[in-house]
Amino acid sequence: MKVKEGFILKDVGDASVVVAVGKQANNFKGVITLNESAKVLWLALSEGADMEGLIQSLMDVYDVDYDRAKKSCEAFIAKLSEAEVIE
Repeated sequence: MKVKEGFILKDVGDASVVVAVGKQANNFKGVITLNESAKVLWLALSEGADMEGLIQSLMDVYDVDYDRAKKSCEAFIAKLSEAEVIE
């Protein structure tokens, strides 16, 4: 899985958002607002992390166990899939 071309992360003040650019902007309207942990996952995903890599990223940054990190990663990927931002 990977982020589709045409979606970028931008920091706007204290918020982090994903926006569509180029051809993707024609199909995707709006923005995706990321909290701190979602930003960690987005950056890891953008660098090519698989599910295990995403889980490890959360465990490295936050004091969470494997199962909790896995649930968070699965929810994050489900939302990105629903929004058709990843392939």
